[in-house]
Amino acid sequence: MGISVDVRGRVDYSTTLDAMQAYTAARGPEAADLLWICEHERLFTQGLAGKSEHVLAAGDIPVIFTNRGGQITHHGPGQVVAYPLVDLRRAGYYVKEYVYRLEQAVVHTLAEFGVTGLRVAGAPGIYVRPNDPGGHARWDPSSRLPFDGLAKIAALGIKVSRHCAYHGLALNVAMDLEPFGRINPCGYAGLQTTDLSTIGVAASWKEVASVLSQKLVDGLTP
Repeated sequence: MGISVDVRGRVDYSTTLDAMQAYTAARGPEAADLLWICEHERLFTQGLAGKSEHVLAAGDIPVIFTNRGGQITHHGPGQVVAYPLVDLRRAGYYVKEYVYRLEQAVVHTLAEFGVTGLRVAGAPGIYVRPNDPGGHARWDPSSRLPFDGLAKIAALGIKVSRHCAYHGLALNVAMDLEPFGRINPCGYAGLQTTDLSTIGVAASWKEVASVLSQKLVDGLTP
C-alpha cells in the first residue's frame, strides 16, 4: 500500500491539526497512509516539551500549544510543511528510524538544489552551512560551540498514537525569517535559522514541495 499525496497549499493550522488527530483516531489497520503538503500563515507552535521562556517576544504572532514532540518553532508563508500520517507498525519501523527517514528525505531534497544537509546529534532537524551551503566537508562539532557555523533549515516534530504517526516537518524555502528571532528556535538560544532563498537557491514553493513530496514517498514506503 502506497502513500497518497495531497498538496493542500495554504491552510489553517488548527483545522489541519484537528483533521490529523481525527484521521489518526479513526483509522483502522487498512486505512491508507497519507502525506499532506501545506503552508501556514504566521504562527508559533509549542510542543509538549516546550518552555514558555523560549518565547522571547511573540508580539502579534499567535502561539499555539500542540501535542507534537519538541519545543517552539515558527511557521509562515514560504515554508513547505509536510504531514505524513503513517502506520508505523504496518510500515515495519520504529520511531527512531521513522525520524531518520524524515530527515533523510530533507537531505535528499536539499541535494536536488545543490545544498548539503547536515544532522546534529541530539538536535532533530536538518542544518546547513550558510557560508558554504554546497560544501561536502563533514561538520565536526568537537572543538566548537554548539551549532557553530550552522543554521537550521528544517524543523521536525512528531506525535505517535496507537503506532500511527502524525505532525511532521517544515522546510524553509523563501520566508520572512524575522519571527525566528522572537524565539529560541527548538529551544536553543541563539540558533541561527535560514531558508533556501537566503543561501542563494532560487526555487519556488511548488518546486520544493514537489521534490520533498517525492523524497518522502520514496523514503517512507517500506
